[in-house]
Amino acid sequence: MTLIQNPILPGFNPDPSIVRVGDDYYIATSTFEWYPGVQIHHSRDLAHWRLVTRPLDRAAQLDLRGDPDSGGVWAPCLTHADGLFWLIYTDVKRRDGAWKDSHNYLVTAPSIGGPWSDPVYLNSSGFDPSLFHDADGRKWLLNMIWDHNQTGGDRFGGIVMQEYSVEDRALVGPVHNIYRGTDLKLTEGPHLYRRDGWYYLLTAEGGTGYDHAVTMARSRDLFGPYETDPAKHILTARGTDGLLQRTGHADIVQTQDGQVYMVHLCSRPLPETRALPVGQGGIHADDVRRSPLGRETAIQKLIWEEGQFPRLAHGGNAPADTAPCDLPAHPFDPEPALTRFDGDRLPPAFQWLRTPHPERLFSMTARPDALRLFGRESPGSQFDHALVARRQTHLSFVAETEIDMTPGDYQHFAGLIAWYGRFKFHYLAITATEDGTRVLTVYSCAADWPDARVTYPITPIPLPDGPVHLGCDVEGASLRFRYRTDGDWTDLGIVLDQSAISDEAGNGPGNNFTGAFVGVCAHDTAGRGRHADVLSFRYEGRDHG
Repeated sequence: MTLIQNPILPGFNPDPSIVRVGDDYYIATSTFEWYPGVQIHHSRDLAHWRLVTRPLDRAAQLDLRGDPDSGGVWAPCLTHADGLFWLIYTDVKRRDGAWKDSHNYLVTAPSIGGPWSDPVYLNSSGFDPSLFHDADGRKWLLNMIWDHNQTGGDRFGGIVMQEYSVEDRALVGPVHNIYRGTDLKLTEGPHLYRRDGWYYLLTAEGGTGYDHAVTMARSRDLFGPYETDPAKHILTARGTDGLLQRTGHADIVQTQDGQVYMVHLCSRPLPETRALPVGQGGIHADDVRRSPLGRETAIQKLIWEEGQFPRLAHGGNAPADTAPCDLPAHPFDPEPALTRFDGDRLPPAFQWLRTPHPERLFSMTARPDALRLFGRESPGSQFDHALVARRQTHLSFVAETEIDMTPGDYQHFAGLIAWYGRFKFHYLAITATEDGTRVLTVYSCAADWPDARVTYPITPIPLPDGPVHLGCDVEGASLRFRYRTDGDWTDLGIVLDQSAISDEAGNGPGNNFTGAFVGVCAHDTAGRGRHADVLSFRYEGRDHG
């Protein structure tokens, strides 16, 4: 027996949906405004995972231009039936105020690598859709329904279900509201299972913060009524101070030999903030727990006896840091620390923002030894933003890049960026002064919404001609920038707040749902599309106390 170490998908990988096909396990997770859409990881042992595809990779399937921060692709559901993979996903176009514009789609593929079909539009009544394949061959779409008429924080109108017709490629028949949740409210994230003559409905409740929980109900009849588990919440970290917090939004899988596991999202607040006191029912508003890695994916072993509700194998309902597993170990080669952009495709660790037309943002062939970024709109543009980045997957890390550019003026700039969203970033940029002198500067926006104040922590530093090496050292809540031209590294002598690059920081519109990235970007606010060439990128995780 081995122990699986949580989280199994570190860094921004929320809302996991898991499926087993033979000896292979796949997890789909949300990608929000990042393109291509939906991450799918593969494993043979539930402990070691490798990214295998992002299937929503063309305009016919997904166009996120204009989507807000933490909009876009929410809560995919991945299933397998009738020789096909079925992937359900939401594209959220609006997420603030009383209304949500959340459009739900279905794509299919004969194998996990594709080809993935063009989408079938399903509905827009709510989000977190999932597809249940019943034993009689009929298929049912579930999603939470959004009730904009309700006041206050709970506009979650219950879990609704409607039949999906494969022949008609559409939803058919009446809509059934099958479950309205518990007094924790905010009922979402439905998954339905049939076992021992029962229909079991798994939901998420309590929002995505420190009150988050997993709730189960069951019924003998597909349409209900569904009776809530007497224990109410099968999993929650409410009121605890353990490693894994904000646990919720789960899915269940059974192994080849009948063991049962539950994957769920979680977060890991920085240790220097995790020990703050927690009040009954969740964290106080004036606490400063911050989780730069965003919402990650963890796993728990379940005991599910015949005719009973499942329970965590280790007892109670708080998450464990590890999970026992008997599957033979199947590790993958580690991801290389150094990336050289000498191929014709962007390396799989990297994504960009929103657009299905990346050729407007970058080229892998314009210069054979570089990633060429075309400066587009300003930092935080919701349309054309030339930012290419990878997830921060360690609480502490080192990132370095080498950039070759000659800025035309101060409206043309490029460099290394620690990024969460439009109002949360730290940016070490090569640019020019008004008289054309090439300089290095820092733009920092530490969650100052709605003013989005950009501060300049250093006096611009003149740079000689030639490529420039840029680096950052992140140690938990602190970030330090450095640079090098033809000699040793020079530290800029400032410490920036990396904890601001997190879900919990700032005063933005509503909750934030993604996680920290680090990468490279180019901007040309004059609209001329002037470029910068990225010669290499290195990311190396470090232990954090």
